[in-house]
Amino acid sequence: MTHRLPELWHTSPVAFWLVAACLAYFVWMAARLAVIDIRSHLLPNRIVLPSYWAALPLAVAAAIGSAGATFDGGAVARVVGGGAVLWAVYFVLRVVYPAGMGLGDVKLAGVLGLYLGYLSWEHLLWGTAAAFLLGGLYGVVLIVLRRATGKTAIPFGPFMLAGAALALLLPA
Repeated sequence: MTHRLPELWHTSPVAFWLVAACLAYFVWMAARLAVIDIRSHLLPNRIVLPSYWAALPLAVAAAIGSAGATFDGGAVARVVGGGAVLWAVYFVLRVVYPAGMGLGDVKLAGVLGLYLGYLSWEHLLWGTAAAFLLGGLYGVVLIVLRRATGKTAIPFGPFMLAGAALALLLPA
């Protein structure tokens, strides 16, 4: 997403400022949620749910930024679809194995899907894969260091946020 900012500045300053505001909010949200999840294994609704509204300007930015003067409904559908698809994937994981995924993770997935969907479906895939890879590596390191077992609960929110942040840094 950061690679798209210079292009937006030239093609659509309004989209530039919308995306910049959403990125600033993402940094604030990610920092707060990571600290809270590490400390308490919770992702509070008072932060996660308003983040849906804070990410919606990405849909507007996608509509006006990628098409120039015309409305791009496909870009809007990708943003909203990204949020819906990632929410659904995490919801299925929650239903299949409730002990492994909390509802806070499911709600956060929808928000991250909006951000990653703004860029592309590939970014959505890479951000999700990075989250599971980072979380899995962390779990393996804990097991190797004998600080945890295969049954030890670890907060997954920070890995979701880190995976999304990494994907947002990927070139579009």
